[in-house]
Amino acid sequence: MRNNDIDSLFSFIDSSPTPYHAVENMVQTLKDQNGIELNESEDWECEADNLYYVTRNDGSIIAFRTPKTIDFNNVAYNMVAAHTDSPCLKLKPVKKDVTGNYIQWGVAIYGGALLNSWLDRDLNVSGRINYIQQGELHQKLISIRDLFFRVPQLAIHLDREANAGLKLNSETNMVPVLGLNNDDEYSFEDLLLERLDVEGVEAKDISAMDLYFHESQPCSYGGMKQEFIFGPRIDNLAMTHASYEALLAGSSNTKVGLIASFDHEEIGSSSPHGASSNFLNSVLERITIALGGSREEFLKALNRSYLVSADMAHALHPNYEDRHDGVHRPLINQGPVIKMNARMRFATDSQTTSRFVLLCRQAGVPYQMFTGRNDIPSGSTVGPLIATKLGVSTIDVGNAQLGMHSAREMAGSLDHSMMIKVFSELFAE
Repeated sequence: MRNNDIDSLFSFIDSSPTPYHAVENMVQTLKDQNGIELNESEDWECEADNLYYVTRNDGSIIAFRTPKTIDFNNVAYNMVAAHTDSPCLKLKPVKKDVTGNYIQWGVAIYGGALLNSWLDRDLNVSGRINYIQQGELHQKLISIRDLFFRVPQLAIHLDREANAGLKLNSETNMVPVLGLNNDDEYSFEDLLLERLDVEGVEAKDISAMDLYFHESQPCSYGGMKQEFIFGPRIDNLAMTHASYEALLAGSSNTKVGLIASFDHEEIGSSSPHGASSNFLNSVLERITIALGGSREEFLKALNRSYLVSADMAHALHPNYEDRHDGVHRPLINQGPVIKMNARMRFATDSQTTSRFVLLCRQAGVPYQMFTGRNDIPSGSTVGPLIATKLGVSTIDVGNAQLGMHSAREMAGSLDHSMMIKVFSELFAE
């Protein structure tokens, strides 16, 4: 069941080990499509039928297409929001002391990671390094993909009860082993300086780092008929990829098509560039003004707008059927999942559902409904956060997957193209 959409998704995920790399890759794609970069600290000028993008803190991005005709009696924003971050192991600021002859570096658990899935895996390190050179601040992305590190699991001989229920201490049991402390005094900092590859910069010049351990194995097809995809960060780079692929397909006659991919969703979105920030609201108002509209016209446009919050959904797990509501059990490769929650952990309601169902029908794509068990608390998404701030009609959707928040996840090879088709229908309205 190979297809071009999945091959493109694999390329995006494999080259995007961190939010910073994901945004960098999206920016390059947008530039290749004649996208015009906007800067929040400068004046904006926008014209009809053009592609624009703006980034914040290198980990969040908003891209949009202006309509072919600017008519503020009809202008609205059709939006898809996703996120660029995934659970992982983030390096702490200061290295760990040597234990025995092992070189290690302590990590913080970023997001709700399934800790056991990170054991005995070949891990890489990627992220950004900030440094000071000649009194000026600089930063550079690095990705160490040719060297591998590991969090080794304790042998069964030393924990005879491991198979009865593995318990991991996030502080002491999840520290990766980087190497051995030999007499040559070659350190992990030396390795980072080599990969930074900036002439004249020494260890003392590195002022801060945002570095992450991540799964090294590339994405792959799985299953007897290649009906599955396996890979890291499917949640939520898959929805980010689907949104921008649809946006690039074309523009609407009267509506602004927009995608927003935020960093920090996995840790609550409360940052200057997360979904709880003013990033999206500010960009939407500035688009309206740059197209010649007023604040009054901006507020009216919001009332006509529609937001699809796109985040992966839980597929029925065949080994844990009792963890699902008996009749709301999404299946892999059966189309987009509409997510509902009576406590509004998802922003979906009947009106926003009806509009998405219509989009699915127009795209010729099936859809599914999901709500969780009453006795199992639901997760949440960027949908309710944005809906609360903007007052925009919002729905939460996603493709079904297994192993969510694992170091390596599993989804369907048919669902991705179906979601792109639905998003394309939205942006063509």
